[in-house]
Amino acid sequence: MSQPIPIEDLAETIKLLSDKTRLTILALLKEKEMCVCDIVAILETTQPNVSQHLRKLKVGGLVNETRRAQWIYYSLNVDDKPYLHGIVEVLPSMKEQLNKWSPGCCN
Repeated sequence: MSQPIPIEDLAETIKLLSDKTRLTILALLKEKEMCVCDIVAILETTQPNVSQHLRKLKVGGLVNETRRAQWIYYSLNVDDKPYLHGIVEVLPSMKEQLNKWSPGCCN
């Protein structure tokens, strides 16, 4: 049986998930690893806005970042958080949005 999650940690994670933009970012990252500029293009928002949300998700342990040359790519990090698997499963598919998008600055 897995270790119980401290209530404070669970509350912080739930707060992270209560934001529409962060949930949308997680839905995108469920489909594929992405660079900030690509997330900005798909969400039609600003780079500082997306970066702020990604920073919060990273601090919360929900995304990983990998540097490749000058670009940072983000990916979903919930494999070790079984309590989030159900939420990730019900996130809507972003395949249609990804199919309309053409890779941006980092590709």
